[in-house]
Amino acid sequence: MKTPVLKRAIGPDDAVLWQGNELFLLDQRLLPHIEHFIHCEHAKSVAQAIADMVVRGAPAIGVTAAYGVVLAARDAWRQAGQGWKAAMEDDLAALLAARPTAVNLGWAVERMKRLIGTMADEREPGAVLLAEARSIHDEDIAANRSLGDLGASLIDSATSVITHCNAGALATGGYGTALGVIRSAWNSGKLERVYADETRPWLQGSRLTAWELVHEGIPVSLLADGAAAARMAAGGIGWVIVGSDRIAANGDVANKIGTYSLALAARAHGVKVMVAAPTSTIDMDCPSGADIPIESREPDELLSCGGKRVASMGAEAWNPVFDVTPAELVDAIVTEKGIVLSPDKGKLAEHMA
Repeated sequence: MKTPVLKRAIGPDDAVLWQGNELFLLDQRLLPHIEHFIHCEHAKSVAQAIADMVVRGAPAIGVTAAYGVVLAARDAWRQAGQGWKAAMEDDLAALLAARPTAVNLGWAVERMKRLIGTMADEREPGAVLLAEARSIHDEDIAANRSLGDLGASLIDSATSVITHCNAGALATGGYGTALGVIRSAWNSGKLERVYADETRPWLQGSRLTAWELVHEGIPVSLLADGAAAARMAAGGIGWVIVGSDRIAANGDVANKIGTYSLALAARAHGVKVMVAAPTSTIDMDCPSGADIPIESREPDELLSCGGKRVASMGAEAWNPVFDVTPAELVDAIVTEKGIVLSPDKGKLAEHMA
């Protein structure tokens, strides 16, 4: 493990850094109080960092996995020379298995694998694969800036919004999806305040989203996860804006647990719901939300807080990480390609054509 010699000031847009031919990940488990980087020397350490939530958020996981493929190929070339393609299969499998719900992970690894299939066995693969990983990273940042501006265009006048979990720069290659929309809306004078759900059990809203928004100078107030409906009832909320880890072909959206109940509350109060995600998050091979694999994690994450048990001994926990919001509760899906209003299977197919 190393600490990088940083060439620039660190902020939310620097969660995934390839520097000096090495990969460093901002450890999001320690934010906002400690800004510490994990040095990943091998693909298996990248897979472990993804599984352990050092890095999280579907686009960021995809970018990280692409760099993990570079490390896998580099190690395989050192160990096996011309047999490097076969030698890296275990590392690729480990990367693919790290998180099951985030479709960007598989998308990025498969894109890298397609390139590997075109490469000569006798050529050292590192430089070519690194260029592709950098392209994936750069494309994600560009996509987020585009979808941020597109999403902001849906906001008619100055209002406040609610967001859930963290879909900001930390969850992407940079700029953010839901927070990309929020950043663009703020820069356009359309945003008064962000209300961020705390997002139990990992508290991504209070630890990460609030940190990002404070860093950007955007007014933010935290909400307990159960307070969003009451806040909508009090008025002044124009949109719920969230990201996604996978969008099914019919427009159903998998996002952090609690998004479904937030969308139900929004519908009851006449508040619109916007899902901001790059097209790499849309899985046209997944017919509906019922077909999205939903990751469950250890019960102790829910039974404890800050490393201290808060639940009664003997109590059990149901701890899915994501839920599925039906397409009929989503007013708009925004990608770098455009805006899909009232999404359904036909509209998404046309959007992705």
